[in-house]
Amino acid sequence: MNDSTNGIETTAPVLPTSCGSPLLMFRLSLMMFLQYAIWGAWTTALGAHLLDTLGFSGKQTGLIYGCLWLGCMIAPFIGGQFADRLMPTQVFLALAHLIGAVFLYLTAVQTEFGAMWVWMFLYSLCYAPTLALTNSICFHNLHDPERQFGKIRLWGTTGWIVAGLMVWLIRRTWHTELWADKSDLLLIAAAVSVVMGVFCFALPHTPPRRQSKHPLAFLEAVALLKDKNFLVFMLISFVVTTELQFYYVPTAPFLIDRGAGAEAITAIKTAAQLAEIAVLLWLLHRSLNRFGVRKTMIIGVLAWPLRYLLFTIPYLPINVASLTLHGFGYAFFFVASQIYVNMKAQDDMRASAQALLTFFTLGIGNFLGTQFTGWCLDFFSTDAGEQRWSTFFMVPTAICIACALAFVLFFHDDVKVTQEMSTA
Repeated sequence: MNDSTNGIETTAPVLPTSCGSPLLMFRLSLMMFLQYAIWGAWTTALGAHLLDTLGFSGKQTGLIYGCLWLGCMIAPFIGGQFADRLMPTQVFLALAHLIGAVFLYLTAVQTEFGAMWVWMFLYSLCYAPTLALTNSICFHNLHDPERQFGKIRLWGTTGWIVAGLMVWLIRRTWHTELWADKSDLLLIAAAVSVVMGVFCFALPHTPPRRQSKHPLAFLEAVALLKDKNFLVFMLISFVVTTELQFYYVPTAPFLIDRGAGAEAITAIKTAAQLAEIAVLLWLLHRSLNRFGVRKTMIIGVLAWPLRYLLFTIPYLPINVASLTLHGFGYAFFFVASQIYVNMKAQDDMRASAQALLTFFTLGIGNFLGTQFTGWCLDFFSTDAGEQRWSTFFMVPTAICIACALAFVLFFHDDVKVTQEMSTA
């Protein structure tokens, strides 16, 4: 079974029927809920705190956001080695989240860029490995992970949504968005991280495997790049990922400038995750079965420039409604991409191929994307510090349209998926 986050290959042992028990499913679902609630509590609106409250530049904001993606590049060397050789996975998860909570707190109370970057980077080194290991602990303990994992992973998106609503409720009640000397978002995330760390000790015992692959095992999949279609796919995926940061980093200050209340930003942005759930449940498998992976991914790429074009319209209801296109783009492109890689790679190379995709998209692509987004924020701001949003969002619009055209012209691997694969 393949880990969809960074390609860790996990071979599940023969497990008793109780491994599919309601109690186990509940524990793993709650784990996913808390895992992504931590992330969702801060990432959607921290940009407004950095840019507007602390007065950071666009470049500095991009560097703060880029810490997590640096962590994702380093994660295979950290979490995989500890969980594979030194300690049970649930113990590593508990320690990572408890230590991470301390780093989140220290990040939250910083007002200077240098100190904030250091603490955020240290936190990212704790959190990034847990993205893969929460998947791995599911694959290890479920007796039918192909069909059960999707139901569990859905609770991660639910946790992201609930975290956004929780932030909105806290801000509406205590107006914590007005704090100037600390970030309420990071403090809330730290509190959830403590809960997650304690809860991890109650997860199923998952001992070290001690027969793991080398942490650079994804290099085994480099041979796939000899396939012209796979090379085109990987290059376009890399470029598309860089443009995804034009959504994550500046959308909070953008919506505030359009008239949204700062206290409501995280609740407003849950529209993207609600759309993602709807697409994953009802639309993605239908598109894959009817159109194949190629056309499905093209639809996903086009969803993002359409959203950015709608962002250029200075009317808040349209801007908010366009957030739903993020869910379409993410599911139709990134989830479909993982399915495509799974089909292209041979059985003994699938984990490595997923790791290769993750390294160049979730890692390098996202990191460079945050830096490019930060540079554009500075470039398209006026001398008075106001942002020229319409011009700013035309940059990712043009790049994503170019990526879609490149897919049409140069990518011709029109593979089909089975009903089982599209609904797994």
